[in-house]
Amino acid sequence: LNMSVTDPTAWATAMNNLGMVPVGLAGQQLVTGFDPSLSMMTGITPINPMIPGMGLVPPPPPTDVPVVKEIIHCKSCTLFPPNPNLPPPSTRERPPGCKTVFVGGLPENATEEIIQEVFEQCGDITAIRKSKKNFCHIRFAEEFMVDKAIYLSGYRMRLGSSTDKKDSGRLHVDFAQARDDFYEWECKQRMLAREERHRRKMEEDRLRPPSPPAIMHYSEHEAALLAEKLKDDSKFSEAITVLLTWIERGEVNRRSANQFYSMVQSANSHVRRLMNEKAAHEQEMEQAKESFKNALTGILTQFEQIVAVFNASTRQKAWDHFSKAQRKNIDIWRKHSEELRNAHSEQLMGIRREEEMEMSDDDSGDNPSKKLRVDDSALAAQAYALKEENDSLRWQLDAYRNEVELLKQEKGQLFRTEESLTKDQQLQFLQQTMQGMQQVLLRKKRTELNNKKSELEQAKEEQTHTQAMLKVLQEQVSVSGDGGLVASPPVSIGGSFLTLILPFFLSQISANEIEMLLMRLPRMFKQEFTGVGATLEKRWKFCAFEGIKTI
Repeated sequence: LNMSVTDPTAWATAMNNLGMVPVGLAGQQLVTGFDPSLSMMTGITPINPMIPGMGLVPPPPPTDVPVVKEIIHCKSCTLFPPNPNLPPPSTRERPPGCKTVFVGGLPENATEEIIQEVFEQCGDITAIRKSKKNFCHIRFAEEFMVDKAIYLSGYRMRLGSSTDKKDSGRLHVDFAQARDDFYEWECKQRMLAREERHRRKMEEDRLRPPSPPAIMHYSEHEAALLAEKLKDDSKFSEAITVLLTWIERGEVNRRSANQFYSMVQSANSHVRRLMNEKAAHEQEMEQAKESFKNALTGILTQFEQIVAVFNASTRQKAWDHFSKAQRKNIDIWRKHSEELRNAHSEQLMGIRREEEMEMSDDDSGDNPSKKLRVDDSALAAQAYALKEENDSLRWQLDAYRNEVELLKQEKGQLFRTEESLTKDQQLQFLQQTMQGMQQVLLRKKRTELNNKKSELEQAKEEQTHTQAMLKVLQEQVSVSGDGGLVASPPVSIGGSFLTLILPFFLSQISANEIEMLLMRLPRMFKQEFTGVGATLEKRWKFCAFEGIKTI
Protein backbone atom coordinates (compact mmCIF):
# COMPACT_ATOMS: atom_id res chain seq x y z
CA LEU A 1 0.00 0.00 0.00
CA ASN A 2 1.54 3.26 -1.11
CA MET A 3 0.28 5.51 1.68
CA SER A 4 1.56 7.03 4.88
CA VAL A 5 1.06 5.04 8.01
CA THR A 6 0.31 8.17 10.02
CA ASP A 7 -2.45 9.28 7.64
CA PRO A 8 -5.68 8.23 9.41
CA THR A 9 -7.93 9.08 6.45
CA ALA A 10 -6.00 6.90 4.02
CA TRP A 11 -5.87 4.01 6.44
CA ALA A 12 -9.57 4.28 7.22
CA THR A 13 -10.36 4.21 3.49
CA ALA A 14 -8.11 1.18 2.92
CA MET A 15 -9.54 -0.73 5.86
CA ASN A 16 -13.07 0.13 4.71
CA ASN A 17 -12.32 -1.21 1.22
CA LEU A 18 -11.03 -4.42 2.81
CA GLY A 19 -14.21 -4.84 4.85
CA MET A 20 -12.35 -4.24 8.15
CA VAL A 21 -13.26 -1.85 10.91
CA PRO A 22 -10.66 0.98 10.93
CA VAL A 23 -8.74 1.19 14.20
CA GLY A 24 -6.09 3.53 15.44
CA LEU A 25 -5.87 7.21 16.25
CA ALA A 26 -4.36 10.17 14.41
CA GLY A 27 -0.58 10.06 14.57
CA GLN A 28 -0.62 6.66 16.26
CA GLN A 29 1.16 3.67 14.79
CA LEU A 30 -1.52 1.12 13.86
CA VAL A 31 0.60 -2.00 14.12
CA THR A 32 3.76 -2.76 16.03
CA GLY A 33 6.89 -3.67 14.20
CA PHE A 34 6.66 -1.01 11.41
CA ASP A 35 10.03 0.20 10.15
CA PRO A 36 9.76 3.73 8.57
CA SER A 37 13.15 3.34 6.85
CA LEU A 38 12.00 0.22 5.04
CA SER A 39 8.41 1.50 4.56
CA MET A 40 7.06 -1.89 5.65
CA MET A 41 6.06 -3.91 8.71
CA THR A 42 8.65 -6.30 10.04
CA GLY A 43 7.47 -9.71 11.18
CA ILE A 44 4.06 -9.40 9.50
CA THR A 45 3.50 -9.85 5.78
CA PRO A 46 1.94 -6.74 4.21
CA ILE A 47 -1.67 -7.21 3.23
CA ASN A 48 -2.40 -6.72 -0.47
CA PRO A 49 -6.13 -6.23 -1.12
CA MET A 50 -5.71 -7.47 -4.70
CA ILE A 51 -4.48 -10.98 -3.90
CA PRO A 52 -6.95 -13.82 -4.66
CA GLY A 53 -8.83 -14.93 -1.60
CA MET A 54 -8.93 -11.55 0.06
CA GLY A 55 -11.62 -10.35 -2.33
CA LEU A 56 -11.23 -7.24 -4.43
CA VAL A 57 -14.73 -6.00 -3.69
CA PRO A 58 -15.81 -5.69 -0.04
CA PRO A 59 -19.37 -6.30 1.12
CA PRO A 60 -21.71 -3.47 0.10
CA PRO A 61 -21.41 -0.65 2.63
CA PRO A 62 -24.46 1.12 4.03
CA THR A 63 -26.29 3.33 1.57
CA ASP A 64 -25.68 6.49 3.54
CA VAL A 65 -21.86 6.04 3.45
CA PRO A 66 -20.28 6.96 0.08
CA VAL A 67 -17.95 4.37 -1.47
CA VAL A 68 -14.36 5.57 -1.61
CA LYS A 69 -12.22 3.89 -4.26
CA GLU A 70 -8.43 3.72 -4.12
CA ILE A 71 -5.57 3.36 -6.60
CA ILE A 72 -4.93 -0.22 -7.72
CA HIS A 73 -1.40 -1.16 -8.78
CA CYS A 74 -0.70 -4.10 -11.08
CA LYS A 75 2.54 -5.35 -12.63
CA SER A 76 1.90 -3.92 -16.10
CA CYS A 77 -0.52 -1.09 -15.39
CA THR A 78 -2.09 1.18 -12.78
CA LEU A 79 -5.78 1.84 -12.18
CA PHE A 80 -6.75 5.30 -10.93
CA PRO A 81 -10.16 5.71 -9.25
CA PRO A 82 -12.80 8.04 -10.71
CA ASN A 83 -13.84 11.31 -9.16
CA PRO A 84 -16.06 10.47 -6.15
CA ASN A 85 -18.20 13.56 -6.79
CA LEU A 86 -19.30 12.27 -10.19
CA PRO A 87 -22.38 10.06 -10.39
CA PRO A 88 -21.72 6.32 -10.59
CA PRO A 89 -21.38 4.85 -14.07
CA SER A 90 -24.62 3.59 -15.55
CA THR A 91 -25.14 -0.11 -16.25
CA ARG A 92 -27.76 -2.00 -18.19
CA GLU A 93 -30.19 -4.40 -16.63
CA ARG A 94 -28.49 -7.55 -15.48
CA PRO A 95 -29.38 -10.58 -17.68
CA PRO A 96 -30.32 -13.80 -15.89
CA GLY A 97 -27.32 -16.01 -15.18
CA CYS A 98 -24.87 -13.36 -16.34
CA LYS A 99 -21.22 -14.46 -16.23
CA THR A 100 -19.91 -12.24 -19.04
CA VAL A 101 -19.00 -8.53 -18.84
CA PHE A 102 -18.37 -5.94 -21.51
CA VAL A 103 -15.16 -3.93 -20.98
CA GLY A 104 -14.86 -0.75 -23.05
CA GLY A 105 -12.42 2.18 -23.06
CA LEU A 106 -9.32 0.03 -23.07
CA PRO A 107 -6.00 1.62 -24.12
CA GLU A 108 -5.04 0.96 -27.70
CA ASN A 109 -1.82 -0.78 -26.63
CA ALA A 110 -3.57 -3.01 -24.07
CA THR A 111 -2.93 -6.66 -24.78
CA GLU A 112 -4.94 -9.72 -23.81
CA GLU A 113 -2.31 -10.60 -21.18
CA ILE A 114 -2.68 -7.18 -19.51
CA ILE A 115 -6.48 -7.50 -19.51
CA GLN A 116 -6.25 -10.95 -17.97
CA GLU A 117 -3.80 -9.66 -15.36
CA VAL A 118 -6.23 -6.93 -14.29
CA PHE A 119 -9.48 -8.92 -14.30
CA GLU A 120 -8.25 -12.32 -13.09
CA GLN A 121 -8.10 -10.78 -9.63
CA CYS A 122 -11.91 -10.73 -9.75
CA GLY A 123 -12.09 -14.52 -10.23
CA ASP A 124 -11.34 -17.35 -12.62
CA ILE A 125 -11.63 -16.30 -16.28
CA THR A 126 -12.87 -18.90 -18.73
CA ALA A 127 -12.69 -16.85 -21.97
CA ILE A 128 -11.55 -13.42 -23.25
CA ARG A 129 -12.76 -12.16 -26.64
CA LYS A 130 -10.82 -8.98 -27.56
CA SER A 131 -11.79 -6.71 -30.43
CA LYS A 132 -9.67 -4.31 -32.45
CA LYS A 133 -11.76 -1.32 -31.33
CA ASN A 134 -10.53 -1.06 -27.71
CA PHE A 135 -13.18 -3.28 -26.09
CA CYS A 136 -13.52 -6.92 -25.12
CA HIS A 137 -15.83 -9.47 -23.52
CA ILE A 138 -14.70 -11.43 -20.46
CA ARG A 139 -16.48 -14.53 -19.23
CA PHE A 140 -15.99 -15.64 -15.61
CA ALA A 141 -16.53 -19.01 -13.97
CA GLU A 142 -19.16 -17.81 -11.45
CA GLU A 143 -21.81 -15.09 -11.35
CA PHE A 144 -20.56 -13.30 -8.23
CA MET A 145 -17.27 -12.53 -10.02
CA VAL A 146 -19.16 -10.21 -12.37
CA ASP A 147 -19.95 -7.87 -9.46
CA LYS A 148 -16.25 -7.58 -8.69
CA ALA A 149 -15.56 -6.70 -12.32
CA ILE A 150 -18.35 -4.05 -12.32
CA TYR A 151 -16.57 -2.43 -9.36
CA LEU A 152 -13.73 -1.44 -11.72
CA SER A 153 -16.05 0.56 -14.00
CA GLY A 154 -14.94 4.22 -14.18
CA TYR A 155 -11.29 3.53 -13.31
CA ARG A 156 -8.67 5.16 -15.55
CA MET A 157 -6.14 2.62 -16.80
CA ARG A 158 -2.53 3.60 -17.55
CA LEU A 159 0.06 1.18 -18.93
CA GLY A 160 3.33 1.47 -17.00
CA SER A 161 4.50 5.07 -16.54
CA SER A 162 3.85 6.19 -20.11
CA THR A 163 1.85 9.36 -20.76
CA ASP A 164 1.07 8.47 -24.33
CA LYS A 165 -2.59 8.64 -25.30
CA LYS A 166 -2.47 5.10 -26.69
CA ASP A 167 -1.37 3.80 -23.29
CA SER A 168 -4.30 5.18 -21.28
CA GLY A 169 -8.06 4.81 -21.29
CA ARG A 170 -11.13 5.00 -19.04
CA LEU A 171 -12.70 1.60 -18.35
CA HIS A 172 -16.41 1.04 -18.77
CA VAL A 173 -17.52 -2.35 -17.40
CA ASP A 174 -21.11 -3.43 -17.97
CA PHE A 175 -23.22 -6.58 -18.04
CA ALA A 176 -23.21 -8.44 -21.36
CA GLN A 177 -25.77 -10.76 -22.88
CA ALA A 178 -24.27 -14.13 -23.83
CA ARG A 179 -26.00 -17.17 -25.24
CA ASP A 180 -23.81 -19.51 -23.18
CA ASP A 181 -24.76 -17.76 -19.94
CA PHE A 182 -28.46 -17.81 -20.77
CA TYR A 183 -28.30 -21.49 -21.78
CA GLU A 184 -26.55 -22.47 -18.53
CA TRP A 185 -29.06 -20.41 -16.55
CA GLU A 186 -31.99 -22.14 -18.28
CA CYS A 187 -30.43 -25.55 -17.64
CA LYS A 188 -29.97 -24.67 -13.99
CA GLN A 189 -33.57 -23.42 -13.72
CA ARG A 190 -34.88 -26.60 -15.37
CA MET A 191 -32.81 -28.69 -12.98
CA LEU A 192 -34.16 -26.75 -10.00
CA ALA A 193 -37.71 -27.14 -11.35
CA ARG A 194 -37.19 -30.90 -11.74
CA GLU A 195 -35.85 -31.15 -8.21
CA GLU A 196 -38.81 -29.13 -6.89
CA ARG A 197 -41.29 -31.32 -8.76
CA HIS A 198 -39.57 -34.44 -7.49
CA ARG A 199 -39.61 -33.09 -3.93
CA ARG A 200 -43.30 -32.23 -4.17
CA LYS A 201 -44.12 -35.62 -5.67
CA MET A 202 -42.22 -37.40 -2.91
CA GLU A 203 -44.05 -35.30 -0.33
CA GLU A 204 -47.42 -36.05 -1.92
CA ASP A 205 -46.61 -39.77 -2.13
CA ARG A 206 -45.58 -39.73 1.51
CA LEU A 207 -48.78 -38.00 2.64
CA ARG A 208 -51.10 -39.89 0.28
CA PRO A 209 -52.95 -42.74 1.99
CA PRO A 210 -52.10 -46.19 0.68
CA SER A 211 -54.24 -47.41 -2.19
CA PRO A 212 -56.60 -50.26 -1.44
CA PRO A 213 -55.77 -53.59 -3.06
CA ALA A 214 -57.28 -54.22 -6.48
CA ILE A 215 -60.46 -56.31 -6.55
CA MET A 216 -60.33 -59.15 -9.04
CA HIS A 217 -63.18 -59.71 -11.54
CA TYR A 218 -65.88 -62.24 -10.78
CA SER A 219 -65.53 -65.79 -12.04
CA GLU A 220 -66.64 -69.17 -10.79
CA HIS A 221 -63.09 -70.08 -9.80
CA GLU A 222 -62.61 -66.81 -7.88
CA ALA A 223 -66.03 -67.27 -6.26
CA ALA A 224 -65.03 -70.73 -5.02
CA LEU A 225 -61.80 -69.34 -3.57
CA LEU A 226 -63.67 -66.46 -1.94
CA ALA A 227 -66.16 -68.87 -0.35
CA GLU A 228 -63.24 -70.69 1.28
CA LYS A 229 -61.75 -67.41 2.49
CA LEU A 230 -65.08 -66.36 4.01
CA LYS A 231 -64.99 -69.46 6.18
CA ASP A 232 -61.52 -68.59 7.48
CA ASP A 233 -61.55 -66.15 10.41
CA SER A 234 -58.15 -64.68 9.59
CA LYS A 235 -59.10 -63.83 5.97
CA PHE A 236 -62.71 -62.80 6.62
CA SER A 237 -62.16 -59.01 6.58
CA GLU A 238 -60.41 -59.15 3.20
CA ALA A 239 -62.95 -61.56 1.70
CA ILE A 240 -66.01 -59.58 2.86
CA THR A 241 -64.63 -56.49 1.08
CA VAL A 242 -64.38 -58.44 -2.20
CA LEU A 243 -67.90 -59.81 -1.76
CA LEU A 244 -69.30 -56.33 -1.14
CA THR A 245 -67.54 -54.99 -4.27
CA TRP A 246 -68.92 -57.80 -6.45
CA ILE A 247 -72.47 -57.21 -5.21
CA GLU A 248 -72.16 -53.45 -5.83
CA ARG A 249 -70.81 -54.10 -9.34
CA GLY A 250 -73.93 -56.08 -10.20
CA GLU A 251 -72.37 -59.52 -10.56
CA VAL A 252 -75.45 -61.17 -9.02
CA ASN A 253 -77.67 -62.85 -11.63
CA ARG A 254 -79.81 -65.96 -11.88
CA ARG A 255 -76.85 -68.16 -12.65
CA SER A 256 -74.67 -66.90 -9.82
CA ALA A 257 -77.41 -66.20 -7.26
CA ASN A 258 -76.91 -69.50 -5.44
CA GLN A 259 -73.18 -68.94 -5.08
CA PHE A 260 -73.70 -65.43 -3.77
CA TYR A 261 -76.36 -66.67 -1.36
CA SER A 262 -73.97 -69.28 0.04
CA MET A 263 -71.29 -66.60 0.46
CA VAL A 264 -73.75 -64.27 2.22
CA GLN A 265 -74.72 -67.15 4.47
CA SER A 266 -71.04 -67.75 5.27
CA ALA A 267 -70.73 -64.07 6.18
CA ASN A 268 -73.78 -64.37 8.46
CA SER A 269 -72.19 -67.33 10.24
CA HIS A 270 -69.51 -64.98 11.63
CA VAL A 271 -72.06 -62.98 13.66
CA ARG A 272 -72.05 -65.50 16.48
CA ARG A 273 -68.25 -65.52 16.49
CA LEU A 274 -68.12 -61.73 16.71
CA MET A 275 -70.60 -61.71 19.59
CA ASN A 276 -68.52 -64.29 21.44
CA GLU A 277 -65.42 -62.19 20.87
CA LYS A 278 -67.22 -59.13 22.18
CA ALA A 279 -68.29 -61.01 25.33
CA ALA A 280 -64.71 -62.19 25.83
CA HIS A 281 -63.40 -58.63 25.46
CA GLU A 282 -66.01 -57.34 27.90
CA GLN A 283 -64.93 -59.96 30.39
CA GLU A 284 -61.29 -58.93 29.87
CA MET A 285 -62.32 -55.31 30.41
CA GLU A 286 -64.09 -56.21 33.67
CA GLN A 287 -61.02 -58.10 34.82
CA ALA A 288 -58.84 -55.14 33.87
CA LYS A 289 -61.15 -52.81 35.81
CA GLU A 290 -60.96 -55.08 38.84
CA SER A 291 -57.17 -55.29 38.64
CA PHE A 292 -56.97 -51.51 38.19
CA LYS A 293 -59.23 -51.02 41.21
CA ASN A 294 -57.08 -53.32 43.35
CA ALA A 295 -53.87 -51.63 42.19
CA LEU A 296 -55.38 -48.20 42.88
CA THR A 297 -56.39 -49.33 46.34
CA GLY A 298 -52.83 -50.45 47.04
CA ILE A 299 -51.41 -47.14 45.74
CA LEU A 300 -53.88 -45.18 47.91
CA THR A 301 -52.85 -47.23 50.97
CA GLN A 302 -49.20 -46.37 50.37
CA PHE A 303 -50.09 -42.69 49.90
CA GLU A 304 -51.90 -42.80 53.28
CA GLN A 305 -48.78 -44.23 54.88
CA ILE A 306 -46.57 -41.54 53.31
CA VAL A 307 -48.92 -38.80 54.52
CA ALA A 308 -48.89 -40.38 58.00
CA VAL A 309 -45.09 -40.21 57.95
CA PHE A 310 -45.19 -36.50 57.05
CA ASN A 311 -47.78 -35.81 59.77
CA ALA A 312 -45.62 -37.58 62.33
CA SER A 313 -42.61 -35.54 61.19
CA THR A 314 -44.49 -32.27 61.71
CA ARG A 315 -45.23 -33.00 65.38
CA GLN A 316 -43.39 -31.06 68.03
CA LYS A 317 -41.30 -34.00 69.19
CA ALA A 318 -39.50 -34.34 65.82
CA TRP A 319 -40.17 -30.97 64.18
CA ASP A 320 -37.84 -29.03 66.53
CA HIS A 321 -34.82 -31.08 65.49
CA PHE A 322 -35.08 -30.18 61.76
CA SER A 323 -33.49 -27.10 60.28
CA LYS A 324 -35.46 -24.35 58.63
CA ALA A 325 -34.70 -25.53 55.06
CA GLN A 326 -35.54 -29.12 55.99
CA ARG A 327 -38.86 -28.03 57.52
CA LYS A 328 -39.70 -26.11 54.35
CA ASN A 329 -39.00 -29.14 52.14
CA ILE A 330 -40.97 -31.48 54.41
CA ASP A 331 -43.92 -29.11 54.34
CA ILE A 332 -43.84 -28.93 50.52
CA TRP A 333 -43.59 -32.73 50.21
CA ARG A 334 -46.48 -33.22 52.65
CA LYS A 335 -48.80 -30.89 50.72
CA HIS A 336 -47.92 -32.58 47.40
CA SER A 337 -48.56 -36.05 48.86
CA GLU A 338 -51.90 -34.98 50.32
CA GLU A 339 -53.01 -33.61 46.92
CA LEU A 340 -52.09 -36.88 45.16
CA ARG A 341 -53.83 -38.91 47.90
CA ASN A 342 -57.02 -36.88 47.57
CA ALA A 343 -57.00 -37.23 43.77
CA HIS A 344 -56.58 -41.02 43.92
CA SER A 345 -59.21 -41.24 46.64
CA GLU A 346 -61.73 -39.35 44.49
CA GLN A 347 -60.96 -41.61 41.53
CA LEU A 348 -61.49 -44.73 43.64
CA MET A 349 -64.75 -43.36 45.05
CA GLY A 350 -65.96 -42.63 41.51
CA ILE A 351 -65.28 -46.25 40.50
CA ARG A 352 -67.19 -47.49 43.55
CA ARG A 353 -70.14 -45.18 42.80
CA GLU A 354 -70.33 -46.54 39.23
CA GLU A 355 -70.37 -50.09 40.57
CA GLU A 356 -73.12 -49.22 43.06
CA MET A 357 -75.18 -47.66 40.26
CA GLU A 358 -74.81 -50.80 38.17
CA MET A 359 -75.82 -52.90 41.17
CA SER A 360 -78.87 -50.69 41.74
CA ASP A 361 -79.88 -51.08 38.09
CA ASP A 362 -79.66 -54.84 38.49
CA ASP A 363 -81.70 -54.73 41.71
CA SER A 364 -84.41 -52.62 40.08
CA GLY A 365 -85.10 -55.56 37.81
CA ASP A 366 -86.67 -57.35 40.77
CA ASN A 367 -89.75 -55.09 40.52
CA PRO A 368 -92.72 -57.29 39.35
CA SER A 369 -94.11 -54.87 36.79
CA LYS A 370 -90.71 -54.23 35.29
CA LYS A 371 -90.01 -57.95 35.38
CA LEU A 372 -93.17 -58.65 33.40
CA ARG A 373 -92.18 -56.06 30.83
CA VAL A 374 -88.72 -57.51 30.56
CA ASP A 375 -90.17 -61.02 30.20
CA ASP A 376 -92.55 -59.87 27.45
CA SER A 377 -89.80 -58.13 25.56
CA ALA A 378 -87.55 -61.18 25.96
CA LEU A 379 -90.27 -63.46 24.63
CA ALA A 380 -90.85 -61.15 21.66
CA ALA A 381 -87.12 -61.03 20.93
CA GLN A 382 -86.92 -64.81 21.20
CA ALA A 383 -89.87 -65.27 18.85
CA TYR A 384 -88.32 -62.85 16.34
CA ALA A 385 -85.01 -64.72 16.56
CA LEU A 386 -86.76 -68.06 15.99
CA LYS A 387 -88.59 -66.61 12.99
CA GLU A 388 -85.34 -65.33 11.48
CA GLU A 389 -83.68 -68.69 12.08
CA ASN A 390 -86.60 -70.48 10.39
CA ASP A 391 -86.39 -68.18 7.37
CA SER A 392 -82.63 -68.64 7.12
CA LEU A 393 -83.01 -72.42 7.28
CA ARG A 394 -85.66 -72.37 4.56
CA TRP A 395 -83.46 -70.20 2.34
CA GLN A 396 -80.53 -72.48 3.03
CA LEU A 397 -82.62 -75.49 1.98
CA ASP A 398 -83.56 -73.73 -1.28
CA ALA A 399 -79.92 -72.94 -1.91
CA TYR A 400 -78.92 -76.55 -1.34
CA ARG A 401 -81.62 -77.71 -3.78
CA ASN A 402 -80.38 -75.33 -6.44
CA GLU A 403 -76.82 -76.48 -5.88
CA VAL A 404 -77.89 -80.13 -6.23
CA GLU A 405 -79.66 -79.35 -9.51
CA LEU A 406 -76.61 -77.54 -10.83
CA LEU A 407 -74.40 -80.46 -9.84
CA LYS A 408 -76.74 -82.90 -11.62
CA GLN A 409 -76.65 -80.82 -14.79
CA GLU A 410 -72.89 -80.50 -14.65
CA LYS A 411 -72.60 -84.28 -14.05
CA GLY A 412 -74.81 -85.11 -17.07
CA GLN A 413 -72.80 -82.77 -19.26
CA LEU A 414 -69.65 -84.37 -17.94
CA PHE A 415 -70.85 -87.89 -18.84
CA ARG A 416 -71.80 -86.74 -22.32
CA THR A 417 -68.51 -85.10 -22.85
CA GLU A 418 -66.69 -88.20 -21.58
CA GLU A 419 -68.57 -90.48 -24.05
CA SER A 420 -67.86 -88.16 -26.95
CA LEU A 421 -64.24 -87.95 -25.89
CA THR A 422 -63.90 -91.76 -25.77
CA LYS A 423 -65.43 -92.12 -29.26
CA ASP A 424 -63.11 -89.48 -30.65
CA GLN A 425 -60.15 -91.16 -29.04
CA GLN A 426 -61.13 -94.56 -30.52
CA LEU A 427 -61.49 -93.06 -33.98
CA GLN A 428 -58.14 -91.36 -33.71
CA PHE A 429 -56.54 -94.61 -32.51
CA LEU A 430 -58.02 -96.58 -35.44
CA GLN A 431 -56.88 -93.95 -37.91
CA GLN A 432 -53.39 -94.06 -36.48
CA THR A 433 -53.28 -97.88 -36.67
CA MET A 434 -54.49 -97.85 -40.31
CA GLN A 435 -51.87 -95.33 -41.25
CA GLY A 436 -49.20 -97.43 -39.51
CA MET A 437 -50.26 -100.58 -41.33
CA GLN A 438 -50.26 -98.78 -44.66
CA GLN A 439 -46.77 -97.48 -44.05
CA VAL A 440 -45.51 -100.94 -43.01
CA LEU A 441 -46.97 -102.55 -46.16
CA LEU A 442 -45.60 -99.83 -48.34
CA ARG A 443 -42.11 -100.23 -46.86
CA LYS A 444 -42.35 -104.04 -47.31
CA LYS A 445 -43.33 -103.76 -50.98
CA ARG A 446 -40.57 -101.26 -51.58
CA THR A 447 -37.97 -103.55 -50.05
CA GLU A 448 -39.20 -106.49 -52.14
CA LEU A 449 -39.09 -104.41 -55.30
CA ASN A 450 -35.56 -103.25 -54.50
CA ASN A 451 -34.48 -106.88 -53.96
CA LYS A 452 -35.94 -107.95 -57.32
CA LYS A 453 -34.24 -105.06 -59.04
CA SER A 454 -30.89 -105.99 -57.50
CA GLU A 455 -31.32 -109.66 -58.52
CA LEU A 456 -32.18 -108.59 -62.07
CA GLU A 457 -29.10 -106.40 -62.27
CA GLN A 458 -26.91 -109.28 -61.01
CA ALA A 459 -28.43 -111.65 -63.61
CA LYS A 460 -27.74 -109.13 -66.34
CA GLU A 461 -24.13 -108.82 -65.19
CA GLU A 462 -23.70 -112.63 -65.18
CA GLN A 463 -25.21 -112.84 -68.67
CA THR A 464 -22.81 -110.28 -70.02
CA HIS A 465 -19.98 -112.14 -68.31
CA THR A 466 -20.96 -115.47 -69.92
CA GLN A 467 -21.27 -113.85 -73.32
CA ALA A 468 -17.77 -112.46 -72.91
CA MET A 469 -16.49 -115.90 -71.93
CA LEU A 470 -18.20 -117.47 -74.95
CA LYS A 471 -16.55 -114.99 -77.24
CA VAL A 472 -13.18 -115.79 -75.71
CA LEU A 473 -13.75 -119.54 -76.11
CA GLN A 474 -14.82 -119.13 -79.72
CA GLU A 475 -11.68 -117.17 -80.48
CA GLN A 476 -9.54 -119.85 -78.86
CA VAL A 477 -11.25 -122.63 -80.84
CA SER A 478 -10.92 -120.78 -84.12
CA VAL A 479 -7.25 -120.11 -83.58
CA SER A 480 -6.31 -123.70 -82.69
CA GLY A 481 -5.99 -125.95 -85.81
CA ASP A 482 -5.16 -129.31 -84.23
CA GLY A 483 -8.67 -130.62 -84.07
CA GLY A 484 -9.57 -129.23 -87.43
CA LEU A 485 -12.58 -127.49 -85.95
CA VAL A 486 -14.03 -124.35 -87.38
CA ALA A 487 -15.70 -121.67 -85.25
CA SER A 488 -19.42 -122.11 -85.44
CA PRO A 489 -21.83 -119.22 -85.44
CA PRO A 490 -23.00 -118.00 -82.06
CA VAL A 491 -25.78 -120.04 -80.58
CA SER A 492 -28.48 -118.53 -78.33
CA ILE A 493 -28.13 -119.55 -74.73
CA GLY A 494 -30.86 -121.92 -73.66
CA GLY A 495 -31.26 -125.48 -72.35
CA SER A 496 -28.24 -127.30 -70.91
CA PHE A 497 -24.93 -125.52 -70.96
CA LEU A 498 -22.96 -128.74 -71.69
CA THR A 499 -24.69 -129.31 -75.05
CA LEU A 500 -23.51 -125.90 -76.21
CA ILE A 501 -19.90 -125.68 -75.16
CA LEU A 502 -18.71 -129.36 -75.12
CA PRO A 503 -17.75 -129.33 -78.85
CA PHE A 504 -15.40 -126.39 -78.25
CA PHE A 505 -13.63 -127.60 -75.09
CA LEU A 506 -13.27 -131.39 -75.61
CA SER A 507 -9.91 -131.04 -77.27
CA GLN A 508 -8.23 -128.40 -75.00
CA ILE A 509 -10.14 -127.95 -71.61
CA SER A 510 -10.40 -130.68 -68.99
CA ALA A 511 -13.56 -131.51 -67.02
CA ASN A 512 -12.11 -130.22 -63.73
CA GLU A 513 -11.45 -126.78 -65.19
CA ILE A 514 -14.99 -126.59 -66.53
CA GLU A 515 -16.39 -127.66 -63.14
CA MET A 516 -14.31 -125.01 -61.34
CA LEU A 517 -15.59 -122.38 -63.77
CA LEU A 518 -19.19 -123.40 -63.18
CA MET A 519 -18.74 -123.30 -59.40
CA ARG A 520 -17.63 -119.66 -59.59
CA LEU A 521 -21.01 -118.73 -61.06
CA PRO A 522 -23.58 -120.04 -58.55
CA ARG A 523 -26.33 -117.68 -59.75
CA MET A 524 -26.07 -118.96 -63.33
CA PHE A 525 -25.33 -122.70 -62.85
CA LYS A 526 -26.72 -125.06 -60.30
CA GLN A 527 -25.44 -128.62 -59.53
CA GLU A 528 -27.99 -131.44 -59.23
CA PHE A 529 -27.58 -135.08 -58.17
CA THR A 530 -29.74 -137.90 -59.54
CA GLY A 531 -29.80 -141.63 -58.79
CA VAL A 532 -28.77 -143.63 -55.72
CA GLY A 533 -25.52 -145.50 -54.97
CA ALA A 534 -23.76 -146.69 -58.13
CA THR A 535 -26.28 -144.86 -60.35
CA LEU A 536 -25.54 -141.47 -58.71
CA GLU A 537 -25.04 -138.87 -61.39
CA LYS A 538 -23.97 -135.22 -61.11
CA ARG A 539 -25.43 -132.66 -63.52
CA TRP A 540 -25.09 -128.90 -64.00
CA LYS A 541 -28.17 -126.82 -64.83
CA PHE A 542 -28.37 -123.23 -66.16
CA CYS A 543 -30.64 -121.24 -63.77
CA ALA A 544 -29.96 -117.59 -64.63
CA PHE A 545 -33.46 -116.94 -66.03
CA GLU A 546 -35.53 -118.75 -63.41
CA GLY A 547 -35.92 -115.67 -61.23
CA ILE A 548 -36.90 -113.52 -64.22
CA LYS A 549 -39.65 -115.91 -65.30
CA THR A 550 -41.35 -115.77 -61.88
CA ILE A 551 -41.79 -111.96 -61.95
